Amino acid sequence: MVVDTLNRPLRSLRLSVTDRCNFHCTYCNPRTGREISFIPHSQILAYEEMERLVRIFVSLGVKKVRLTGGEPLIRRDLIALVSQLRRIQGLREIALTTNGSMLEEQALLLREAGLNRLTVSLDSMDPERFHRFVDSDVPLEKVLRGIAVAQKVGFYPIKLNCVMQRGVNEDDIIPLAEYARREGHVLRFIEFMDAGSGNDWKLDRVVPSSEVAKRIHEVWPLEAIPAPGNAVAQDWRYLDGEGEVGFIASVTQPFCQGCDRARISAEGRLYTCLFAASGMSLRDPMRAGASDEELAQLITQRWNIRDDRYSERRSELTERLPRVEMHHIGG
Repeated sequence: MVVDTLNRPLRSLRLSVTDRCNFHCTYCNPRTGREISFIPHSQILAYEEMERLVRIFVSLGVKKVRLTGGEPLIRRDLIALVSQLRRIQGLREIALTTNGSMLEEQALLLREAGLNRLTVSLDSMDPERFHRFVDSDVPLEKVLRGIAVAQKVGFYPIKLNCVMQRGVNEDDIIPLAEYARREGHVLRFIEFMDAGSGNDWKLDRVVPSSEVAKRIHEVWPLEAIPAPGNAVAQDWRYLDGEGEVGFIASVTQPFCQGCDRARISAEGRLYTCLFAASGMSLRDPMRAGASDEELAQLITQRWNIRDDRYSERRSELTERLPRVEMHHIGG
């Protein structure tokens, strides 16, 4: 078992297949306030290179892989990658996070290729607010149709991620919870994080998970579900039996001690934290002819010295540090 300096094992991998996205969400990839640059196509990993790296990570103890972006469904023929990953022995779960804009057309193909779990970002149930939030011509209705199609072809339960921002989408708490309860989805509220450098993050724009939970509890009483020590989300169940809701409180209640995630960007850089400033290239030694054993050694050595605890150390000093943009390595 590969462990870091805090005895955290390497169990989960997030693989960004592209840094491009057809949404410009305010918390991830806003158009304003900075120049947006994308990775040249020649520098992005080919599917065969991604499959090779995942196979090596699985040999080191990784059990589940989540495909992210950018928007992963923008990457041409993503179905081929899912099929390749499905054949890796020891890989228990392949998941995908998407904005849902292309799910209506691809949900069945993803299911047939072997994708196990699906998460859709959904930050508002109000069409106008949704439009302002994602800064895209894709309407809310198309995303909702995609979610419905995904459920119909067998993805169940579908997880819905909502990033709450003070003064932006607080009015969506109850409508989102109502929609998730009615349709049988698991809704998760995520505190607005200072990932990347372009989202104008400020602490007073964070809506604490405890506040969101209180609002929901006043309408539909909740009770906590016991969770293992490495859990990212705090899960609660509705007392009336109508499903569950989760809260990811990385700002007000950091969970660094249980983090077992590695991240690979679309150009093949290994990051050991969402808030990292830099990553180690795996693409360059791989393209230079490194063997699987040599690549595994590089990964092991990097994980062995990992001491990342950004959310626990967050302060005025750390907030000024450079960080990789979220659309480069996924959420």
